[in-house]
Amino acid sequence: MKKSNQSWVVIVTVLAFLLSLIMSFISGMILKNVTLTISIIVTFLFVLLGIIFDIIGVAATSGDEVAFHSMSARRVRGGKIGVLLIKNASKVSSICCDVVGDICGIISGSAGVTIVALIIKMTNVNEILISLLVTGLISALTIGGKAMGKSLAINKSTEVITIVAKVLSIFSKG
Repeated sequence: MKKSNQSWVVIVTVLAFLLSLIMSFISGMILKNVTLTISIIVTFLFVLLGIIFDIIGVAATSGDEVAFHSMSARRVRGGKIGVLLIKNASKVSSICCDVVGDICGIISGSAGVTIVALIIKMTNVNEILISLLVTGLISALTIGGKAMGKSLAINKSTEVITIVAKVLSIFSKG
């Protein structure tokens, strides 16, 4: 393995660890002593966040640099960032799909445990049945959402990267 690739692996691993800690802490704080409705909303938001980041990662890998060079040359906000996102597509995809997307999948599963516990506390329904239904629903929403998102990301990659680049440009000087 090349030295630059080794350092990237270390960076992305540390990033995954730190983001996982932060996102787990946030979800843990939110889900502590909440209602069933709030835990369903929080779980859905983590599923949605995973889908959105999956869309961004796939759009970066399927995007065309030419449109963003043109935007950059015309000094359109986000043009330079769009070029950077597509030039670094493998890293963008790794961070968005693997790091953020996988963490959201894990946290939404953990949040599902809270939902199961709350439903069991409120009803006399079989624990295994509730657990299977909640797990199945979270999995279906995640996988179905990502499947729809991939198609969107591939077919509308320029539009997706333009939006992301414009949002990121808010945080950059240039």
